[in-house]
Amino acid sequence: MKKVLIVYYSLGGNTEKALEFIKKGIEEENVEVIVKKGTEGNLEDLLNCDGIIIGSPDYFSYMAGGLKDFFDRTYYPSRGKVEGKPYFAFITHGGGGKAIDSIEKIAGSFKFKKVMEPILIKNAPSKEDGEKLKEAGKKFARIIKG
Repeated sequence: MKKVLIVYYSLGGNTEKALEFIKKGIEEENVEVIVKKGTEGNLEDLLNCDGIIIGSPDYFSYMAGGLKDFFDRTYYPSRGKVEGKPYFAFITHGGGGKAIDSIEKIAGSFKFKKVMEPILIKNAPSKEDGEKLKEAGKKFARIIKG
């Protein structure tokens, strides 16, 4: 069975709510989902997934420090082992949404393959946002399955 890693960080809960919608969409496509906070995810999680979804709130126009921690710990040990791994990102924000730039730069450093445009959610996900996130999860799962 294919496996998707969702690595994220959330303090206020909006990013975690958003990932739950994505997770439902992936599971409906019969793809396994591993959810890890950035501070808990590890190299094995990254190496053993078929695709990665990255989620963060926007903190001062940058990704959350807890998510950055994951990338700091896994970058050098994963070099040469994750190039081309499919990814997409989502953020929650209060009005800026610029944190997506830092996520995409790091994804580029890892040489992940961007397969979907990022999703930016203002504040907590609305019902409409939830549907969009769930559909994104389904689409990503179908990409992973080939």
